[in-house]
Amino acid sequence: MSMSGKLMVGNWKMNGSLAANASLLSDILSGMGRVSCRVAVCLPAPYLAQAQSLLAGSAVELGAQDVSAHESGAYTGEVSCAMLRDFAVRYAIVGHSERRQYHGETDATVAHKTQRALAGGITPIVCVGESLAEREAGQTEAVVKRQLATVIHTNGHCISEIVVAYEPVWAIGTGLTATPEQVQSVHAVLRAQLLAATAHAERVSILYGGSMNAANAASLLDQPDVDGGLIGGASLKAADFLSILKAASR
Repeated sequence: MSMSGKLMVGNWKMNGSLAANASLLSDILSGMGRVSCRVAVCLPAPYLAQAQSLLAGSAVELGAQDVSAHESGAYTGEVSCAMLRDFAVRYAIVGHSERRQYHGETDATVAHKTQRALAGGITPIVCVGESLAEREAGQTEAVVKRQLATVIHTNGHCISEIVVAYEPVWAIGTGLTATPEQVQSVHAVLRAQLLAATAHAERVSILYGGSMNAANAASLLDQPDVDGGLIGGASLKAADFLSILKAASR
């Protein structure tokens, strides 16, 4: 269990507009009174400047949904770690299953992006998770261990500075959620892998992502190795997101 309280991260994916963002962030900030967990929101890159200004001085930290594996140069369309830092970005999601699936990101790419983020002072939220076919073939443990092992191998002792998010691909946006027992069993595997890699594994928050919502958040967050959540659709509705944050603040 990470020592510093639950970490709850909203992933807006490719959603938002100037007007919608202003309204959503305002509603979230006004409802934060009874929230004691750590909170971040990961926005599409064009809106980071807007969100930096709206969140200034608040308890909600800013995150990006990706970061380039390169420092600068001829990489059209890429956004570097230094650029994100210019907008006070604290977190960057790395290796989300949608990036792996639609953009061909490999374990090695994810490991290099993790390395770049750490070198630039941004906390990477490293996503791991298995497909339905892999789960049905009994490969869940092998898949998530392989994904995390590459990141550990590339980043060495810095690994205690990352956040890990377990996102079973079959439970993202499908309405299917892994049971609390299924989640805990995978989180325990990841925790053991981190313990073998660093003396400071307790610093690493392991989040669950995969259709976490207001109804199931409390039972998932009660598991001993679930240190928070990476919230997709429910983070786009202030009332739902706030109710999850309150479940995480008990």
